[in-house]
This record gives sequence, C-alpha cells and structure tokens, in this order.
Amino acid sequence: MHNFFKIIFGIVLLVFLGCKDHSKQNKIAVDNAEVNEVFNKKNAEITIQDAIKAHGGSLYNTAHYEFVFRDKMYMFNNANGYIYKVNFKDSTGNRIEDILNNGVFRRAVNDEVAELSEKDVAIHSNALNSVIYFATLPHKLDDKAVHKEGKGETTIKGEDYDIVRVTFGKEGGGTDHDDIFMYWVNKKSHYINYFAYSYSVNDGGVRFRSAYNPRTVDGIRFQDYINWEAQVGTPLKELPSLFEKGELKELSKVETLNVRNLNAVELVE
Repeated sequence: MHNFFKIIFGIVLLVFLGCKDHSKQNKIAVDNAEVNEVFNKKNAEITIQDAIKAHGGSLYNTAHYEFVFRDKMYMFNNANGYIYKVNFKDSTGNRIEDILNNGVFRRAVNDEVAELSEKDVAIHSNALNSVIYFATLPHKLDDKAVHKEGKGETTIKGEDYDIVRVTFGKEGGGTDHDDIFMYWVNKKSHYINYFAYSYSVNDGGVRFRSAYNPRTVDGIRFQDYINWEAQVGTPLKELPSLFEKGELKELSKVETLNVRNLNAVELVE
C-alpha cells in the first residue's frame, strides 16, 4: 500500500511539473509574440517617418498647393490644421465649390450655401478627403488614427523594399476605416513607389498602384499612379509578384496635373 501511494504521488508530481512547464512555454511564446509585435510596429513607424521625410517632411505642415485631377481644381492648405477645396461645374453647368475645413464640410452652388443631408455630406467630404490623401501621400500616414505594422521585406523589379501594413481606428479613421492598405517603401530612396488596398463597399475590391512621373515642386514630391485591379480576396502581399508577372488588369491612371505652390505664388504677388 505504501508503494502504491508513492507511485500515485509520483504520477501527480509529473503531471504537475508537466503542466507547469507547458504553462511556462506558453508564457514564453506569448512574451515573444508581444516583443515581435512591438518591434514590428516600431520598425513600421520608422519606415513611414523616413518616407514622409523623403517626400516632403516638415514642408507638409504649411503646404498650400493646388492641382487639377479629372478636370476638377483641388486645393489644400495645411497652415492651420487643414483646409481642402475643390471647384468644378456639374452636368447642368452649375459652379460647385466643396470645402472641408478641419472636418467641417460645406458645399456652395453658384456661390450659395447648399443644404445637404448627412449622407450627402459624408459622401462629398469623403471624396474630397480621399483625393487630397492620395495626392499628398505619405503625409497623412502620421495621423493618430493610422495603425502601422511592419510586414517584412521584398524585392520588386530588382530593388529592395520594406513592407508596411496600415489599418485605421474608427475614431478619426473616416467612413472607410475598415479598408486595409499596404505600402512598399524603397530601402534606399525611402519613396513609396507602390501601394495597395482592399475595400469592402460595393462588393469589395483589391487595387495595386505603381507610381510614375515623379516630380518635386518646391520641396514636396508628387507622383502619378497606374491603378491595377486584382481579384477580390487576393492577399495584398502577393500583388507585387502578380504585377511583375503581368497578371494584374490596368484600370486607370491617377494623374495630378498643373501642380502649383500657392505659398510661392503669394510671395511673388
């Protein structure tokens, strides 16, 4: 009987030590995962900051530019928060001016303020914000609502790139805060030559953009893009490989035309 209890005690002790060792291994795995997550976020932050510096840096803080995009005149002024504006004529010949002033939207039709529903305000303000966002990449990637995560490295057309995945928080992330972006930042130049995104509205979609026609206007870099389509559900990380193989469909060109630095114009005048 004495030996029986000794055997039972031994088995219990082994089970206890085994569970303790397993718990220890789980804790180590969790700790390592947390360390890797912190490292990836820090690395992504550094990569994006380098990109912002390469594209314009602190000049973005007071930038005041205008440009033409798809026959509409856009303006952005970052001197006091931000003011975005677009002017165009609608299909009936009315003169439209949309203004987004630090989050407050207003539309004027033939110089008279228009009454809009909340839905229309959201649609038009989001459209205006999106054009400025893409035209001034990577400036807005420094916002608090932007969550960045490093996703390793890759090579595209013989050049090395850091990969950064970007998501957005609900607060301050806009109406499309659930979109997912991925940016490829050149390791040498720190320019964002490629980026991609997936969205869920209108049955969803996946897009890949490749930059061309880069030019620097008074210290800030502007780029045009070819907009490519991939099948819905395609992982963003696979898009560069599909791009190099010629397996993406060209949808459109995103061209920012007649870029002018209005701060420089005001100094001359």
